[in-house]
Amino acid sequence: MAGSQDPNENPVAINVVPMVDVIFCLCVFFMCSFKFKQLEGKFDSWLPRNKGVGGIADPSTLIEEIRVAMFWDAQNERAVRQLGQRRVDTDQELQQLLKEAHDDYVRLNKPDVPVTIDADARIPWREVVNVVNICKRDQIDKIEFAFGAPPGH
Repeated sequence: MAGSQDPNENPVAINVVPMVDVIFCLCVFFMCSFKFKQLEGKFDSWLPRNKGVGGIADPSTLIEEIRVAMFWDAQNERAVRQLGQRRVDTDQELQQLLKEAHDDYVRLNKPDVPVTIDADARIPWREVVNVVNICKRDQIDKIEFAFGAPPGH
């Protein structure tokens, strides 16, 4: 019997209450001093709240953006830029067209319309950064990147 006081049944009396107290204190100590390993390559990002969420967008809303499409011309081995349906060859022409389009949206009281850069996966990063710099020169701060098809499609 577990609670018997007969010395013949339990020749060695061990009081386990202090041992349980010590084990409990050690468990609390180790739980409080435990540190999680931080993930490598973690960085903060601020994503838009109303974009990229699952579900179907309201078809009555119009897409309001200034889209710069960038394609790779394999024959000439250079990037081809296109603003809307218009092909743009020089940086000055692109800057002028972006400024005009942005100013038009500002006049319509829509200054938050983004410039969306839709670059092919084969486009060198310096070309994309060049378009970002052109936008920044005219104080166009709202710049987004389009998520295109994976390479090879």
